[in-house]
Amino acid sequence: GSRRQRFVDKNGRCNVQHGNLGGETSRYLSDLFTTLVDLKWRWNLFIFILTYTVAWLFMASMWWVIAYMRGDLNKAHDDSYTPCVANVYNFPSAFLFFIETEATIGYGYRYITDKCPEGIILFLFQSILGSIVDAFLIGCMFIKMSQPKKRAETLMFSEHAAISMRDGKLTLMFRVGNLRNSHMVSAQIRCKLLKSRQTPEGEFLPLDQLELDVGFSTGADQLFLVSPLTICHVIDAKSPFYDLSQRSMQTEQFEIVVILEGIVETTGMTCQARTSYTEDEVLWGHRFFPVISLEEGFFKVDYSQFHATFEVPTPPYSVKEQEEMLLMSSPLIAPAVSNSKERNNSVECLDGLDEVGTKLPSKLQKITGREDFPKKLLRMSSTTSEKAYSMGDLPMKLQRISSVPGNSEEKLVSKTTKMMSDPISQSVADLPPKLQKLSGGGRMEGNLPPKLRKMNSDRFT
Repeated sequence: GSRRQRFVDKNGRCNVQHGNLGGETSRYLSDLFTTLVDLKWRWNLFIFILTYTVAWLFMASMWWVIAYMRGDLNKAHDDSYTPCVANVYNFPSAFLFFIETEATIGYGYRYITDKCPEGIILFLFQSILGSIVDAFLIGCMFIKMSQPKKRAETLMFSEHAAISMRDGKLTLMFRVGNLRNSHMVSAQIRCKLLKSRQTPEGEFLPLDQLELDVGFSTGADQLFLVSPLTICHVIDAKSPFYDLSQRSMQTEQFEIVVILEGIVETTGMTCQARTSYTEDEVLWGHRFFPVISLEEGFFKVDYSQFHATFEVPTPPYSVKEQEEMLLMSSPLIAPAVSNSKERNNSVECLDGLDEVGTKLPSKLQKITGREDFPKKLLRMSSTTSEKAYSMGDLPMKLQRISSVPGNSEEKLVSKTTKMMSDPISQSVADLPPKLQKLSGGGRMEGNLPPKLRKMNSDRFT
């Protein structure tokens, strides 16, 4: 099909044209300096040359007019007569005199005399006008040359973005690199998701801009950009990609615009580098190749691998689907019908159990993790909707039966059953941590680090 229309090109150019400005065009002239700096180089050079040429011709003709009015042109070769300007007898000679004065060269052959006050006034006017034209045009050229836009050329973004698991969370990642040794001072990165959508009121927003959090809350968006960095956006319930799965990627249409801003160390000017990733440039289940290696006394960055990714096992489900699966596989987390009072009781009881678990010696902890732990506690924790056991404590086979029939979650549980060792009596608590996570069980396991236990209890309350 036809190439997808991008909002921002890979090199950061925005594909937006302003039309039908009407009377607003005059605003460009009121800000003439910026207008000139923004012009393309060919126009800049053209205006530069044109302005100087016109100014020079105008001033030279003024000197010629003075000589003509005084009648100096006829008597130029008369030795006894003192002209306004010595040796000016036609337009070329007047032009040469002007250039000598303007460029402060002065060959000593053409010079101004004290016989004409109008010449002196014109001389002052020429000096002032010349300085203004120089200041304006040279300043314009200087700023155009030193524009920090060019610094953005040595900031690099990876061709593709990748989605895969990192620290147990589904994460969208892309890579940023700085090709120069000079730093970007206080570099900051931001991400915008551009996506058309319709509001509940029926208003259509053609390019709605949503913020993608790449560390604004934690300060991770402030980069120390010396070696290439992988920028991460964790996909969670707050993320716009919460229900993005590998399957839905085929039909989605979105564009991620990345903006990297910082101060150029050498000039102190602020520079902005931009790029964008459309949905077909986001690779599901990929991870970036490492590019840094330790050499003799320094770290070496291999830029040949900068854009390279490789496939890693990644669940094809969206975070939303994964969370629903977890809820299905452990009803303890979300009792179907229970009033809040009962729920709170069960929570308190479970938290108590957690504490007991940590204080017990490891042998006893193991026992508590199994299905034969005190009936009394179980009864307290069970709610009206639950059977007397939590999912985590049932043998795997039974768990499988108890999960609602015809659910995609069955696949998930059966997968873990296959991976398990044979004895049915083994409880989830003895599974490797990865599987425990999948089955959502192992709640009563005391071996969890305190931080995770706290997180778990937070989820309950």
